[in-house]
Order: sequence, then structure tokens, then C-alpha cells
Amino acid sequence: MPETTKLETIYSAVEETAALVGAPCSRAKVWPAMDTFGRWFEDAHIVFGMGTGKRHLGELAFDFAVPTAAGDPYELAVTGGLLDKVDHPVTRLLPEITERYTVDTYGVDYGVVGGFKKAYAFFPLAEPASMKTLVDLPSIPPALAAHAESFAEAGLDGKVSAVAVDFASRTWNVYISGLSPEYTRPDAVTAALRAMGLPAPSERMLEFIGTSFAMYPTFGWDTTRIERVCFSTRSSDPMLLPSRIEPAIAEFARDMPTVHGGEPIHVYAGAVARDEEFFKLASHYQKTTQVSDRVRPAG
Repeated sequence: MPETTKLETIYSAVEETAALVGAPCSRAKVWPAMDTFGRWFEDAHIVFGMGTGKRHLGELAFDFAVPTAAGDPYELAVTGGLLDKVDHPVTRLLPEITERYTVDTYGVDYGVVGGFKKAYAFFPLAEPASMKTLVDLPSIPPALAAHAESFAEAGLDGKVSAVAVDFASRTWNVYISGLSPEYTRPDAVTAALRAMGLPAPSERMLEFIGTSFAMYPTFGWDTTRIERVCFSTRSSDPMLLPSRIEPAIAEFARDMPTVHGGEPIHVYAGAVARDEEFFKLASHYQKTTQVSDRVRPAG
């Protein structure tokens, strides 16, 4: 376990960053996550995130890596009192992935307001997963099979860098790295989103998507429809396009604390949902020598 002073420093950074987005931060809400996962914080990626969408307002995402040797993040969260144990396929998907694939590391998305939300399984960059094999997992929801062929036709199969499960909302994501410039052209991506049942993006969103290298659709658990799609890119520039559009993102990129030194690392995302579009920003507070560049820098 890192020294108490180390955890206190991280908690102070969480508190400071939460204030930037107007998220109420309390030790009673955040410290249980540190009690459960803090023993791995000494050498963990720690990322703070925010968004301008309705579901992100007044919330700060406190995200961190967890080594696979620690075990299933869901089970750790249950043991730590962060989640109630339930009998649902949502709790079985990541263990099935770990049994059948090489998993590089786990990740946790913890909201300072909403608590434990999401767990990730990251595949090694040299060994991305295929949607064609993921659909065979017993607990995989039906949505992937419904869309796998269209993703393959777009050249996106064999590019899955991670799978995430949101226990709070019972949704899940497939993270796809390596989007081609052809896929992110305005006409091509508009057609692709419409085929997914999503609205055409605005001009400013299309401009941002043109810089992106990765995307992650969000699926529901008991339906085949895609709820939203996020496109992302990495940059050290605190004034990339979303910051020029959304003052809250610019303030976050400029003022967020960091301990890693060197250039800042910001991962910007633009989301197209059924009822809105919005931008998100995830900024590294702490990185390690094992950090994986899973999202290519903006060109």
C-alpha cells in the first residue's frame, strides 16, 4: 500500500480537480475507492475526466489502472463495499474475456459523485481482439453480433483495444483503435452513424472527428441498438478544438493538477448520441513508464 501521505496527495488532487467541474467531493465517497484499490496507485495510470453532456455535468471521473494480478475489479469493488453483488451477465463478461484473451491491464472509472461505474479490460497493443471472436463469449450481449459485420466491412475488425462494462447503467463499450482517414471523412462517418441509427453530426463535431484515431460505441445490454459513439484523439495542446468550443474543457485542460512531469497528456473525445452531442476530456494526473499510447496524437 502506498504511504498514507501519497494517498492523501492523490485525494487532494481529486478534490481540487472536482472543484474545477463543480462536482461535490467528499472523503466519505472517494476514500472507500482508495481503501479498495489504493495499494496499486504507486505505479498506476491515474486520469481525471469530465464532459459537457447531460450525464456528465457535475461529475468528475477518477480513473485508474489495476493490474490483472489484483483480480476482477468488480469482485474487488463488491468486497470493498463499492458495489452490491448481483447475478447478471454484466458481472461475468470481463472474467470471460480474461479467460480467453491476453489482458494487459484492467481499468476502473470511479465517479466522485456516482461511485464505481465502469471496469475495463485492455488488450496488449500488439494483440488487439477481433469482434468475430468476441461475439462467441457466453455473456456478450446481442448488440455486437448485430453490428459486427458492418464494422468488419468498414475495416474495423481485429482492432479492438479494450472492452468496458458500466455496472451502474448496464451498458458496455468496444474500443476500436486505428480509424482510417477514409472512415473519418465527413460523408463517410455521417453515413456510418446514420446506419447505426444516430443523427448526423454538426459541422464542428465533423471537424473534430476528422482528427480522431479511435472510437467506442456504447451498447445497451438487452437491445441491439447503439446508444452513442465517441471519437477520440490525444494531444498535449490544451486548446484543441473542443477547448475552443467549450470553455469548461479549456479550463479543465489548463488548470488540472499533474504529478507526472513533462508534456501534459489530454485525450479529447466527441460523442454523438441519440438526443445530443457533446465533448469529453480525460487528462493524465499520473503516468508510468508502462503507459500505452492507445490513442494516436492529433495530426
